[in-house]
Amino acid sequence: MDGLIHQVMSGIATGGIYASVALALVMIYQATHHVNFAQGEMATFSTYIALTMIDFGLPYWVAFVLTIIVSFAIGVAIERVLMRPMAHAPVLSSVGVFVGLLLIINSLSGWFFDYTIKQFPSPFPDEPMLGGFISGHELGSTGVTLAVLIAVYLFFRHTKLGLAMRAAAFNPASSRLVGVRVGWMLALGWGLAAAIGAVAGCMVAPIVFLDPNMMAGILLYAFAGALLGGIDNPLGAVLGGFAVGIIENLGGAYLVGTELKLTLALVIIVAVLTVKPSGLMGRTLYSRV
Repeated sequence: MDGLIHQVMSGIATGGIYASVALALVMIYQATHHVNFAQGEMATFSTYIALTMIDFGLPYWVAFVLTIIVSFAIGVAIERVLMRPMAHAPVLSSVGVFVGLLLIINSLSGWFFDYTIKQFPSPFPDEPMLGGFISGHELGSTGVTLAVLIAVYLFFRHTKLGLAMRAAAFNPASSRLVGVRVGWMLALGWGLAAAIGAVAGCMVAPIVFLDPNMMAGILLYAFAGALLGGIDNPLGAVLGGFAVGIIENLGGAYLVGTELKLTLALVIIVAVLTVKPSGLMGRTLYSRV
């Protein structure tokens, strides 16, 4: 029983990371109706920026906040420079840009920061918490992730800017008629997605260590969580991310082993796309023909 509780608690901790990345994927999907395959590489690059600041002597939390700000600016710049000209391009052209962005950022991470595995510091204590069922970093990272998710929820529900961003993603034409600057709302959405990804990268790096391919598997789990909850539903994506974290831990411990845990994400993706493509909390849209 103790082992089961430990796996569930650890699954919640890792699921929080997946939930953050899944939320970032959903935010960009709502704005562009495309999946940003480069989301994990953007988060990895941001984590390298944080490590560089820490190595220069900045306190962890100062570097953490500055990294979020820099990542937000990078996300806005990517939308303005790369994605805005592709607004009316065919779907395959946009997918090609996303894949190209993935390869470019991955190569830049290796070029600037080299390909050696680096240890990333954790601001949380190493001692086990809650009766030894969860580590200090897992508990702290879960708290940070929940704080970010709550802040994003409050931003979109209770601020005029958040409402404008939701309107621009849902109905750009009508939003323009009431004075919403849709182009900049989409850019801010990219910036927020990049900032959330930076938080996820900084929280997961102390666990998996930092290298240019750090987020490859995590992006797959996050994508599975987003599909499970609903790729067009931010709350569903968050809950799906937590669910995938628990499924991964339990499945890896009691079903397929740690070596084959990644296949669970593929199984979830195939199952959702086959049985309920809209996800558990997604909307199914019908149109008359």
